[in-house]
Amino acid sequence: MPSPKPTIAAAALRRRRLIWAAVAGATLVLIGATAWGVMSRAAPPAPAHSQASLSVTATLPRRVQWASAIEASGVIAPWQEAIIGAQTSGLRIDRLEVAVGDVVRRGQLLARFDTATLRAEEAQLQAALAQAQGVATQADANRTRALQLKGSGGISDQEVQRYVTEANTAMAQVVTARAQLEGKRVQLRQADVVAPDDGVISDRIATLGAVANNGQELFRLVRQRRLEWRGEFTSTQIASIAVGQDVTLQLPQSRSAKARVRQIAPLLDTRSRLGLVYADIEPGSLARGGMYVDGRIALAPSAAQVLPATSVVVRDGRSIVFRLAGTGDESKVEARPVTIGRRQGAEVEILDPLAADERIVAQGAGLLADGDTVRVESDAADTAGSAASGARR
Repeated sequence: MPSPKPTIAAAALRRRRLIWAAVAGATLVLIGATAWGVMSRAAPPAPAHSQASLSVTATLPRRVQWASAIEASGVIAPWQEAIIGAQTSGLRIDRLEVAVGDVVRRGQLLARFDTATLRAEEAQLQAALAQAQGVATQADANRTRALQLKGSGGISDQEVQRYVTEANTAMAQVVTARAQLEGKRVQLRQADVVAPDDGVISDRIATLGAVANNGQELFRLVRQRRLEWRGEFTSTQIASIAVGQDVTLQLPQSRSAKARVRQIAPLLDTRSRLGLVYADIEPGSLARGGMYVDGRIALAPSAAQVLPATSVVVRDGRSIVFRLAGTGDESKVEARPVTIGRRQGAEVEILDPLAADERIVAQGAGLLADGDTVRVESDAADTAGSAASGARR
């Protein structure tokens, strides 16, 4: 039978090994915890990550005097266009003296109708007038003799009355014949188509050899060569316009023309809600009737509060500027909605009131959101302040 001592000794050895392993593990844990605590106390706390990761420039609002202007579009048209028509009927156009673009003077011959028929009729009427005058002379002599014999018994009162009536009738026939002759002479004069005023021929409908009817259009004439611009303005714009103001018209090929407001329409169009402003164009310009051009009416300079255009950001249909809440090199920004007015160059008018010392982000606003912290370059604000001081001086 084997001895049990080696088995007991082996079990005791295993227990001792387990105890030593547990002690060693506990010691290692204790050493690790102690080292971690020491390192935690010795190492400084990690600095928080700075949010001022964006650099911006700042500016101050400027108060300036800006020249104001109103712009609109409109057509260039003749001041007055005369329509010259035929005053006779059934006559053939025999001569045409002018073409489109010709400058004419008042009374100048433009066209002439064939007057052969009218002159023959004039001769007949002249003969009829001479005949009527002869009859009237004879009737007047008979009336004179009858009146002399009246009361002598040689002629009755009834015959005297007949001679008087015949004389009056003959005189009336003379007047009628003379009037007919004068009417025919008027037709002869109307066979010459003349200019009713100084101007330039803008259209010629007449054709050589054509037979025109009474009232038929032959020519169109721009009276006195005057053109006008008919600008279309809103009711708000018209309230700022006065007679006598200068207008600059933008013509094709970067050319311009000068005009002056002559009249303002009393009513607005019921459909477009626009009103017409009539401006006389200075002679000698390259403006032509029918052009549709832009016009600019200069107004008196007015005060404006301006910022750089880069300060304004459009988001969700609203214009926003970012105000610097602090005064140091780092500051939070506050988004502020604003209303935009006029624009000139790289600046824009802000209609909402801003404090004179209110710092606004000038460069970098497009990357910001409300509440962001930014680094401010102080020299930009100083430059803006210097510009504002210069503007006030």
